[in-house]
Amino acid sequence: MSAEETGKTGGPDPDLAPDPEARGLRLVIVLLALTVVSGLIDAVSYLGLEHVFTANMTGNVVVLGFAAAGAPGFSVSHTLTSLGAFLVGAVAGGRVAVRLGKGSRRTWARLTLAAEAVLVGAASVVAFAAPGATATVYTLIAVTAFAMGLRNATVRKLGVPDLTTTVLTMTLTGLASDSRAAGGTAHHSPRRTASVIAMLAGALLGAWLVLHHGLAIPLLVAAGIVGVLAVVTSGRE
Repeated sequence: MSAEETGKTGGPDPDLAPDPEARGLRLVIVLLALTVVSGLIDAVSYLGLEHVFTANMTGNVVVLGFAAAGAPGFSVSHTLTSLGAFLVGAVAGGRVAVRLGKGSRRTWARLTLAAEAVLVGAASVVAFAAPGATATVYTLIAVTAFAMGLRNATVRKLGVPDLTTTVLTMTLTGLASDSRAAGGTAHHSPRRTASVIAMLAGALLGAWLVLHHGLAIPLLVAAGIVGVLAVVTSGRE
């Protein structure tokens, strides 16, 4: 070992030691993959659970207004279930962030993703076991919305710019307002564009799976993706 790689005591230089936070996929890639999962989840909920969102709460607030006005095809109880479960999940995510957020980001992200994978996997099992039952509909809404609330709270605390994983309004706004056409530098355009494409891809895949294979398979696919991410993610942006 060279002198540059050793400290004054002859041991390894801590400045050159491998950073455990850097092991695995960077958070940017992980969050883009989670954006794909959000498209899958909302395809399941909107197409298969009577026009409710469990990832996109902006859409849910609008849907709640439709349902309250008596528009056909929308349910106040389903939408309130989703909103309530999401908020409870976000509270849980905030508590986890308080407990783990000052330590290893890698460990924090992996534990949260593992929890999401288990929750979505459980929803898939329920969809396999009792498809079409009223209790199944409410269970799938509540469990997936809770998982999305847990994830959203974590993503917010992680603070990676332009990658919320569930909503695109500000992403699209930034893509346009910061573009060269608007006199900006377009600095984050590749990341923002990738986020939009990821959501579209997830929605397309999710819709195809729902239409041809029901609700359980797309939920199982979503759980599998998140499970892999829980194993391989790093703590670095």
